[in-house]
Amino acid sequence: MKYAFIKSDLEAFPVAVCCDVLSVSRSGYYAWRNSKPSHYAISNEQLDAKIIELYNEHEQRAGSPRLTRELNALGYKCSENRVARRMKELGLRALAKKKFKVTTDSEHSKPIYENVLNQDFTTTAINQKWAGDITYIPTAEGWLYLAVVIDLHSRAVIGWSMDKRMKAELVCDALKMALYRRNSPKKVTMHTDRGSQYSSDKYRKLIKNSELIGSMSRKGNCWDNAISESFFHSLKVELVHQKKYLTRLQAKQSLFQYIEGYYNRRRLHSSIQYKTPFAFECAA
Repeated sequence: MKYAFIKSDLEAFPVAVCCDVLSVSRSGYYAWRNSKPSHYAISNEQLDAKIIELYNEHEQRAGSPRLTRELNALGYKCSENRVARRMKELGLRALAKKKFKVTTDSEHSKPIYENVLNQDFTTTAINQKWAGDITYIPTAEGWLYLAVVIDLHSRAVIGWSMDKRMKAELVCDALKMALYRRNSPKKVTMHTDRGSQYSSDKYRKLIKNSELIGSMSRKGNCWDNAISESFFHSLKVELVHQKKYLTRLQAKQSLFQYIEGYYNRRRLHSSIQYKTPFAFECAA
């Protein structure tokens, strides 16, 4: 490190002065400068450059586990420990996790579905089990509400809807998108929490007419809808907490890009063999 410092400041200070101040010999410095970098040093330099490139592509969202899988897929022979060490050396860290509040209006007298899913998230193919949920996004204009539908097999967000009001239409539109994109499959278990939107007449009619199997979490049990909770956690940590939206339109554009441009197509998931949702579906 001392030799590298001397080399970087050659224009400001003579070599002799730098060597004296840092208590190193001039002969040692010249020997270091004239020596060829080792194979390992060259390998680290190349690896560092690719790590920085991928880290920036992911907008600081990916840590060593995901980056290692991408690097391996690109032909870089490196372990997760090595990538973690290089990231630490480069001062790169994935975005820190933060807690966020999930709101569910379950204090109502509307009918609810039984907990058919019952925390069994296992699947063998797409369109067997879906999960839906709602979260809110702060903007300077007020809240923007986001409803999603996720296929539990691939973790893909197959339906979504955004609005400034948290009405039944919000969750119905998200489910309609999912049905359209998946060609209206029948007998899919559609799991949600007990929110009033999911207990509304409009939503229940859509479930019935689409021949889906309605399912709802137990009251106050977030683990019953863990996949949806996990998606919103990632969304908040990797995007929303890093932004200050001035308008709802700005937030909508940002959320669209995250869901369709990044999450479904670019983000690797440990639960699906470190593939992206769409890549996992194509490989099935």
